[in-house]
Amino acid sequence: MRLSAALALLVPLLVVGFGLTALAQSSPEPAGGASPAAQLPGDPNKGQQLYTASGCATCHGASLEGGIGPPLNPLKNLGDTKDPLSPSYIIETITNGKQGVGGYGQMPAKGNAKLSDQDIKDLAAFIIQQNKTAPGGHLSPAELARSTVAWTTIGILGMLLITWVLARYNMRWIARRAAARRAAEGRDAARP
Repeated sequence: MRLSAALALLVPLLVVGFGLTALAQSSPEPAGGASPAAQLPGDPNKGQQLYTASGCATCHGASLEGGIGPPLNPLKNLGDTKDPLSPSYIIETITNGKQGVGGYGQMPAKGNAKLSDQDIKDLAAFIIQQNKTAPGGHLSPAELARSTVAWTTIGILGMLLITWVLARYNMRWIARRAAARRAAEGRDAARP
């Protein structure tokens, strides 16, 4: 009986301990200690203005959701690169355009707009930033791991609580059945 009581206390404590340890881990800093904004090829704020002013939304949607052209958030991999969020890939795509890739039609070079090299870098920065920080966007591997651990811990604790409640109910039910059986046996013994 002592072993089962010790296990009943130890298991939830271990689950909570592992969960809190995993949640307490800080997310890794980007390589070189630089902030994510420093790794962008241009200014995402200017890129956002250019996205609207240059007519990119006509094909890729006002919220980068796609339309005639592929979605830009989340950025769809058209099969011609391993990393569609690579700044060089995005800059090259905007600069030179695309034709017949991923089942989409033609994207004209520079989107048929008069864009400077810096404008293209700003657009690329805007697209990358939206894919990394937009509400409802993608989680980093560290955030995904923390979220998984948190929800798994909550699920396990919930199952332990339900098991405890059902065990308590079951023990009461067994006690009531035993009392009813003893009472029935007493009545049967009292009858001549």
